[in-house]
Amino acid sequence: MSTVFLWHNGQIKPWAEATVHVSTHALHYGSSVFEGERVYTTPRGPAYFRLAEHTQRLFESARVYEIEIGYSEETIHAACLELIRVNQMRSAYVRPIVFRGAGGLGIIPGANAPVDVAIMALDWGAYLGEAIEHGADVCVASWNRPAPNTVPSWAKAGGNYLSSQLIALEAQRNGYDEGIALGSNGLLSEGAGENLFLVKSGKLLTPPTSAGILAGITRDTVITLAADLGLTVEERDLPREALYSADELFMAGTAAEITPVRSVDRKDIGAGKPGPITRALQQAFFGLFDGRTEDRWGWLTPVYAASSADAPQQVTV
Repeated sequence: MSTVFLWHNGQIKPWAEATVHVSTHALHYGSSVFEGERVYTTPRGPAYFRLAEHTQRLFESARVYEIEIGYSEETIHAACLELIRVNQMRSAYVRPIVFRGAGGLGIIPGANAPVDVAIMALDWGAYLGEAIEHGADVCVASWNRPAPNTVPSWAKAGGNYLSSQLIALEAQRNGYDEGIALGSNGLLSEGAGENLFLVKSGKLLTPPTSAGILAGITRDTVITLAADLGLTVEERDLPREALYSADELFMAGTAAEITPVRSVDRKDIGAGKPGPITRALQQAFFGLFDGRTEDRWGWLTPVYAASSADAPQQVTV
């Protein structure tokens, strides 16, 4: 079912009624923080994946930019779940966003400038399409990630994604599925909207959180699942050429989930197709939602009570 309602400043509203003024501070200065979250269909009904961790990061990002959300984490949790029920969705990509509203055009907003909070839920499949099965063709972009102590990469802020747009647009223009950025030191950082993982000699390697990356929740999930599968995981600085000599390569993020990479800069990675370790991690990840992988970490939050998991509830708004 398509999205009918969203949550905006404490109320469920029809999609078309959630509007903002052109003087909204976030439009001019990128003063927004947001999350990308997923709801999956499971044998017990739709379930939110790592809702608590996403909400916690939303509040941490807002704290960095001194944006007062005005609602508790518990209220945001409840609103996320309510929105899925109201829209009668079985699966969804969910976007909570907090942004400085209309309150003057100064870089620092006025003392009484409002803060808007909204949550949207969309039907959205695999972010990189069929690449999730066959592998993506990616390139190393000419654009670098910002240096440390310039723009805080751990905060998931709207302004950070101007860099991502440049990386993704360059990749698309040159016929690739996605782009990879180097850090200011010339070492590997991340994709336009995903974290990177390399497989080399049976080990899983990934750039550290000091490499100008967003410390992704899916990244943390992969590291946890890899350890559960008995894989050695190393977070360390990696040069660009490590991409070309990798046995396997994949990207991880809420939108991208776990997407294999089959080539970088027209050079095949390994056999030029998704490798066995990437496949094993995909199976463990998606197994969380179809029941093959036990949720021993408490990552899934049911959208409906157990008694109503088989049928969406009607909600009056």
